[in-house]
Amino acid sequence: MSLSFEGRVVLVTGAGGGLGKEYALAFAERGASVVVNDLGVDTKGGGKSSAAADKVVEEIRAKGGKAVANYDSVEDGEKLIQTALDEFGRIGKLQCFFCINIYFSFILLSTPDLIHRVHLRGSFLVTRAAWNHMKKQKFGRIIMTASAAGIYGNFGQANYSAAKLGMLGLANTLAIEGRNYNIYCNTIAPVAGSRLTETVMPPDLVASLKPEYVAPIVLWLCHEQCQENGGLFEVGAGWIGKLRWERSQGCIVRSKNEPMSPEAVRDQWEKICDFTDSTRPLNIGESLQSMVSVLSRVDGGVGANPTASAAEAVGQKLPPTTFSFNHTQSILYALGVGMSTKDSDHLRFLYEGHPDFSCLPTFGVIPSQAAMMDGGLGSVPGLNIDFTQVLHGEQYLELYKPLPTSGIQLFLSKPPCLFLLAVNTYSGKELVCYNQWSVFVVGAGGFGGKRNSDKAKVCVVSKQCVVSLRIQAALYRLSGDWNPLHIDPSFAAMGGFKAPILHGLCSFGFAARHVLKQYADNDPSRFKAIKVRFVKPVMPGQSLQTEMWKEGNRIHIQCKVKETDAVVLSGAYVDLQGASEASPENLTQGGGLQSELVFAEIGRRIKDVGSELVKKVNAVFGWEITKDGQNVAQWTIDLKNGCGALHKGPYSGKADVTFTVSDDDFMEVVQGKLNPQKAFFSGKLKIRGNIMLSQKLEVILKDYAKL
Repeated sequence: MSLSFEGRVVLVTGAGGGLGKEYALAFAERGASVVVNDLGVDTKGGGKSSAAADKVVEEIRAKGGKAVANYDSVEDGEKLIQTALDEFGRIGKLQCFFCINIYFSFILLSTPDLIHRVHLRGSFLVTRAAWNHMKKQKFGRIIMTASAAGIYGNFGQANYSAAKLGMLGLANTLAIEGRNYNIYCNTIAPVAGSRLTETVMPPDLVASLKPEYVAPIVLWLCHEQCQENGGLFEVGAGWIGKLRWERSQGCIVRSKNEPMSPEAVRDQWEKICDFTDSTRPLNIGESLQSMVSVLSRVDGGVGANPTASAAEAVGQKLPPTTFSFNHTQSILYALGVGMSTKDSDHLRFLYEGHPDFSCLPTFGVIPSQAAMMDGGLGSVPGLNIDFTQVLHGEQYLELYKPLPTSGIQLFLSKPPCLFLLAVNTYSGKELVCYNQWSVFVVGAGGFGGKRNSDKAKVCVVSKQCVVSLRIQAALYRLSGDWNPLHIDPSFAAMGGFKAPILHGLCSFGFAARHVLKQYADNDPSRFKAIKVRFVKPVMPGQSLQTEMWKEGNRIHIQCKVKETDAVVLSGAYVDLQGASEASPENLTQGGGLQSELVFAEIGRRIKDVGSELVKKVNAVFGWEITKDGQNVAQWTIDLKNGCGALHKGPYSGKADVTFTVSDDDFMEVVQGKLNPQKAFFSGKLKIRGNIMLSQKLEVILKDYAKL
């Protein structure tokens, strides 16, 4: 459907020739009533004639269009607008275009005021004259014509460049002030052949850069269907491109209570000018936001040498923390991720009197998050971050036992890199779950080290069962996830969001609940682990749709916002226990042996870097765990075949070396309380097979099994 301007009034300045004439003819051809303004001066600004404007008006009328001429200067903006009102009764669109270009070298510049009066002040005066009329009718479109000389600068055109860039600043402010009244303002920087460019361009180039290759974008930006506002476009030769500001991440070059020096600027200059991971602020609020962030970071101790302070955080071990909760929190969590009494099989998660009352498995993220957000991360030396800039990248949760409905003690293990955080959660002395948090901080970094970790759990991609439910952000917070990003508009704005967003962990809970219902009959003991990657934020009130594909005991999942089809969780999966594996008596082999915790840790280690371990070790280890003199558990650590593996039970072939040790003595050894050689010579540790291979166990047991 073609764009029509019937019933619209357009004022085109400088319309006696070149681009202005082309605009006037194009608008008139599509039904607009056109005010053709042209002062009738020559290319140097001298003389005055009505001929140029009159010829364009005659051409429009000859084709059946409506037009009237105006010969006033743009400095008399009120007169231009009055012509439109007298002739057509209204101003529907305002096109600001100026056809004066006085070219002087900067040294010889003697009349700078004329350029600014016509281009910049003239634009302001014409716009001001039309502004109230546009506000009253709740409609207006303004196009400012800037220049590449204003955007990039050009030798010998200091006056012209300054005026043209000033027009861009004027246009940006008009776009902000006018948007509530449906008045949109955009800027173009055209390149076209005209009497102004024929003296600086080859004749064949002037002939090729036709004004009709520019006019279409002007018409589109002026049409009521176009919602573009505050844009800047380069256009010419049939090509159109949009420009935007770009800013480097920059660098803090001062420290708290210390003076700022030019030497500090010099030393960080390369980083200041590095556009890797650049930002693109869209408004003054986003621009100032970074300054506010700098103030908080400097006050928190981040200074001109961020590498030294941030490096302290790598490998830090957080102290144990206690998180106490009762059935109320677990019920609130279930409600927050969409559980409802409308579904009878949800009652076991919502009613503390239910015979099978249980805690949803994904509640396991809440205690660990509480420990980190309630001062845990803030206590790490060197880890001075702005929490408004924290983005949750990925989450892994693995359960070793069904979560209790009250309890719980936390142990935060050594994080393998600055923002990859490992958290072990205990109920009493029993390890119940393990969390791995992958967190990004916008604008942070510079502490050295690898950009990835061999300990990070890997997301997978696979493809259907679809489940959708409404998301309740405010309710979800009550389970203990108090991040104000969910609810506080001002905090969300500090983070660069237009409105509060839903935390990824709520979507995480929804997705896991969908899988639990679809494939495990809502039996929490069937849940083993979940891994997700957070792709995009979800807005409170949107619907979350979970797509699921089953491969054995692994359920691949992908979550989308139903209203927009945008993927919000990807590369995700849930691992389920088999029916026999999930029985409570089998969740802890051997009746609650402590050694199971160590083997669980060894199993994670093998999953992460098994191939590397096979190359280093090349052996199969058998373990016989005793209790009260009886064999109660057997394990096989296979670091000879494939990518390595951990098996419950004896090895199918012959192990290279087999260890027999009691559960208590095993824990004493791996915690460093009992020397392995003393244990061997005292008879507490028995070894069969190649005893020298036992030395290679250090690569598995060192650090990872010291619980």
